[in-house]
Amino acid sequence: QGQTVIVPRTDLSVNAGDDVKLAMLETGVTLQDLVTGLNRLGMQPRDIITILQAIKAAGALQAEIEVM
Repeated sequence: QGQTVIVPRTDLSVNAGDDVKLAMLETGVTLQDLVTGLNRLGMQPRDIITILQAIKAAGALQAEIEVM
């Protein structure tokens, strides 16, 4: 049998390329504000839907998502 051990690793490195875009949203933004901001960041519709579904799954969106 193997043994589970905790290994302290505190270094984190992220390389997302040169065209990385990031935006911070204020508390209490509307869903329209969020979608508009994601569009401005160059997100594709499928990516926006995935993000909204993840927000809903986390319990932070009280709405029904209907993909047509």
